[in-house]
Amino acid sequence: MQYSLLRSRSICAGSGTLRQERLRWDFEVEPTPIARVYLARLSYRLGRPPRVLIVRPDLGKLAKGRRLPHVYRQEPPTLCLYLPKTREWTADMRLVDTVVPWTYLWLLYFEDWLDTGIWRGGGVHPGKQRG
Repeated sequence: MQYSLLRSRSICAGSGTLRQERLRWDFEVEPTPIARVYLARLSYRLGRPPRVLIVRPDLGKLAKGRRLPHVYRQEPPTLCLYLPKTREWTADMRLVDTVVPWTYLWLLYFEDWLDTGIWRGGGVHPGKQRG
């Protein structure tokens, strides 16, 4: 079902593969009409949380040596779109209605961060204390 929904929605027009219980979907994201276009890769395996990484452009190069904000991993940049184990995302949710729009939003905040150096997207940053 997840694969069919991704194929049917224009917000995530792209291409992908579905093999056994693994889905991979590549789609272009332009967070605003004046933003650059990103190629995002959504990977999902049944029973595991989905993850999204940016294939191009290279986020590290765009950051010009600054550490990327709000990612699970710096290389390859794996976007922090929700907190695992908090049920912000569950397997009964549609990727096209959750993870895909969250990717657009993350990239919108990333574009702002590139200009300002301030992450306005909120959330808990891995490795930082709450408080």
